[in-house]
Amino acid sequence: MLNLGSMKNNVILFLLLGAISFSFLSCKTSKNSNIDSSIFQIQADLQEILNTRDLNSQQRYTTINQMANNLLAVKDYQGVILFLTDWVESNPDDMYNSYWLLMIAYAYLSIDSEPVAEYYFDRILQQCSDLLVKGKSIHFMCLQNLIQISKTPAHKINYFNELINRFPQDVNTTELYLRLAIEYQNDSQWDAALKTYALFLEQPDATTIQIPGEPDAYKNARHFVDFNNSSKDWTFESLSELEKAVKKAIRNYDWRSLDKYKAKVNFFSMSWRQDEMDANSQEEFSMRSYMAGNRIRFSDKLDEDSNPNEAYLRTWGWSTYVPVWYLYFRKINYPIDPDIHGNWEWAGIYMGNKL
Repeated sequence: MLNLGSMKNNVILFLLLGAISFSFLSCKTSKNSNIDSSIFQIQADLQEILNTRDLNSQQRYTTINQMANNLLAVKDYQGVILFLTDWVESNPDDMYNSYWLLMIAYAYLSIDSEPVAEYYFDRILQQCSDLLVKGKSIHFMCLQNLIQISKTPAHKINYFNELINRFPQDVNTTELYLRLAIEYQNDSQWDAALKTYALFLEQPDATTIQIPGEPDAYKNARHFVDFNNSSKDWTFESLSELEKAVKKAIRNYDWRSLDKYKAKVNFFSMSWRQDEMDANSQEEFSMRSYMAGNRIRFSDKLDEDSNPNEAYLRTWGWSTYVPVWYLYFRKINYPIDPDIHGNWEWAGIYMGNKL
């Protein structure tokens, strides 16, 4: 791997370029340029050096890089694209083409042409050897940009895998395992998603990591893996069936049926302020302990805050200290199995009146 950051420029070129703060291209100038004539002339002089001098690879790199950066300094992104595209096409064996293509990609990003930028970032990965720029890998920079701008799950899967496999020391693998698993889900690759979620859960910081845009990362991954490994025999085909069965069991003080209806994966009982994944909220218990000797009642209708994916049933009479319980019903998101996907489960209990 070559390191551009450590290269030393030719003394003659250094003296010439050192006097240039910014300049402009001669024959590749965009038509709407308003650059003054003196700057235009400096850029023309650089073009002449490039065309007529017998430059070695480092001298040629220095000249081209200066010309491209001059264009970037005045935000002539079209000029950068025209100049460097022409150079790469005319010089396919230039050892620095990955760097020139990187500058082209950034120019397209600067004019909000993300699909074209994605093409150039990916082209570097597929066709060019890696280079180091000030100690940073060009391939690494391309992958970082690609996972941000790509819209295709299959493409993002490739990019995440390459980041994890090639640059594990430069990335947070815990976060990338989570994001990779989500993309496998988006691409309906369920076995791969499950395996990757399992890898995420095995990471020592999985329970504490804060992932932007994924506030419930650990909870969702834990539930997805555990639910997949469970019997799933507590689910109901519809919310109305679940509601009817639970109400009947309460009416008959049938604690055995209630215990049967409770979800066997991540069932919680907690206050409204607690987190579902807190250890105290995951403790298993039998409804028998709370039904014996108490007069349990429930609302005729589901709570007004219920929606197509979640529902709450207000009940009361469970204990002297906290008599009101809201039974929480949840629609199941499990596309792996069409017979289970869209069913409903009794997922938990919120203790106390709503806040």
